[in-house]
Amino acid sequence: MQDKDLMENELLVIKGVCDLYLHGALEASTYEVHCAFKEALNESLDIQNKIYNLMKEKGWYTTQNVEQQKIDSTKQKFMAQ
Repeated sequence: MQDKDLMENELLVIKGVCDLYLHGALEASTYEVHCAFKEALNESLDIQNKIYNLMKEKGWYTTQNVEQQKIDSTKQKFMAQ
């Protein structure tokens, strides 16, 4: 398995972890439990961001630039709702 594959898997796992912590925070029955899930979520988001930045730095995670016209069009579509 290549480093890129491992990093992609790590990114998928941490995204799943973030999703679980988010739902835990949303469904928490007490303030203490909510805070524990929120803290875990924030730590996981920091890890996700580090993985993403490392992958982007190595050219393993590329993004596309979007024309301003498409951004404006999408923005207006959702503002009209």
